[in-house]
Amino acid sequence: MSEPLVKVEDQGDRLVVENRNATRRNALSPEYYQGLKSALTAAATNPRIKVVILTAKGPFFCAGGDLNLLAERQYLPLEDRAARIEGLHELIRLIRNCPKPVIAAVEGGAAGAGLSIALACDFIVAAVGAKFSAAYVKAGLVPDGGLTSSLTSLLPRALVSEICLTGQAVSAERFYNLGAINRLCPASQTLAVAQEIASGLAAGPSATQASIKALLTSAQTTNPDTQLDVERDAMAKAIASPDAIEGIAAFLEKRAPDFNKAQEKS
Repeated sequence: MSEPLVKVEDQGDRLVVENRNATRRNALSPEYYQGLKSALTAAATNPRIKVVILTAKGPFFCAGGDLNLLAERQYLPLEDRAARIEGLHELIRLIRNCPKPVIAAVEGGAAGAGLSIALACDFIVAAVGAKFSAAYVKAGLVPDGGLTSSLTSLLPRALVSEICLTGQAVSAERFYNLGAINRLCPASQTLAVAQEIASGLAAGPSATQASIKALLTSAQTTNPDTQLDVERDAMAKAIASPDAIEGIAAFLEKRAPDFNKAQEKS
């Protein structure tokens, strides 16, 4: 019996989702879509889960869409082809809208929709020497998965044009220097570094983190004046929250805050 193409491991305060399609450079599969969607839905509704980590088996994070599957879809009606793409877009929305931080641990590199998934995450840890590419153009395809909006919000227009119009790969080092990656680390160490980040996040105020994620998402599509109103309402609510009651008290009492204990009381 072949092993499942996705593994979701519950580690107490975090979920680790591993793409196990290693023989195909962890290309996306229906099983991975379903496993990751289930994990993100569980994280969103379970107060015990504080962080989600995305990783992969083998030396490459994700090669994106499986071209064999795309070739089969060429003969489907336009509406059916669009419906298949919407499956990826639903996944991207779940990552962006998940109230818990999502971390991508990228070994080797990420391509196509794999890059879209990584950029939808809140943190990216990448191995030195990893490559990031949007090589759709080489197969006569265009970017999807929110890749154009992610790239243009992170990088200079000239570099986005280079990435998308030539399909040329960009090194993790260049992405890191441009601020698109949070951590660079030696190969095979990305999951360990992601776990360190997750531990720090898990000790933090999870309800406050969810509010901050929502504000950051809103800021991408809301005009600055309206965003002031959004921030006002969020801050007014936060001031009286269990997280703020504990955080302010800890600051005034010159002690470390215990946000998990505060959340248990709420």
